[in-house]
Amino acid sequence: MIEATIAPQTREPFVSRSSGRRTHSESTSHAAFLCASAVLFLISSTMTIIWCGSMSAMDEMPMPGGWGMSMTWMRMPEQTWLGMGASAVGMWLVMMLAMMLPCLVPMLVRYRRTIETGGRPLGQLTALVGAGYFFVWALFGVAVLPLGFGLAALEMQQPALARAVPVASGIIVLIAGALQLSAWKARQLACCRRAAMSKRSLPADGAVAWRHGVRLGLHCGRCCINLMAILLVMGIMDLRTMALVTVALTLERVAPSGDRLARAIGVAVIGIGLVLIVRAAHVA
Repeated sequence: MIEATIAPQTREPFVSRSSGRRTHSESTSHAAFLCASAVLFLISSTMTIIWCGSMSAMDEMPMPGGWGMSMTWMRMPEQTWLGMGASAVGMWLVMMLAMMLPCLVPMLVRYRRTIETGGRPLGQLTALVGAGYFFVWALFGVAVLPLGFGLAALEMQQPALARAVPVASGIIVLIAGALQLSAWKARQLACCRRAAMSKRSLPADGAVAWRHGVRLGLHCGRCCINLMAILLVMGIMDLRTMALVTVALTLERVAPSGDRLARAIGVAVIGIGLVLIVRAAHVA
């Protein structure tokens, strides 16, 4: 009888105080993380809007086939190729911050809930995951942007190639929409969600956090490569295209009915591709 009455009195206050302190600390850390993410999103979005506005203020170069080439793909007279490449990759990375943060933040929230910090600052581990994630997107830009610059140079030299661009762009958009309806896309979305929603606890190690971020970036990159292709062919500095692609990327990953939304997005993209092909054929 004595043990039955004393034991609750000695254990209960300790559990209550400990859990209370932990809950308050976690709430403060979570709020700080969300504030930092919001600030980073606002800064990257503002910089992207400013860059897009400066590019749209410049006249496009009229090309055979009735379309105009953006100044994004042209080297300024005072620029070196190395300087233009570094500027383009930096601009691309800022754009990816603005476009992919809405997808990444929920993944980072889940990571922060499952990580065993072991006394290591949670903010540092979270930053390493984010750095690994955007490192993948930086490499994507390094690989794709030189191809864009090279293709633009060829289009300025080969009128026949330039005339085919509008139809080719429509075909690429059409293929991107068809991929949205494919089993491949469904598998990639499922794989991306499994990686993002894994409940497996990770050790509080910087290398593990970096590799986790790289893994998330690779999953996301494979999953949305078709939608990114739309951005590249429709106008890498076009704010409307960028906003629509960002919304599509976020909805198909974050929304509860992401699979159905992905298919609906695919139908809409196919329609846009058909319109682009018909318009290009009419102009030709």
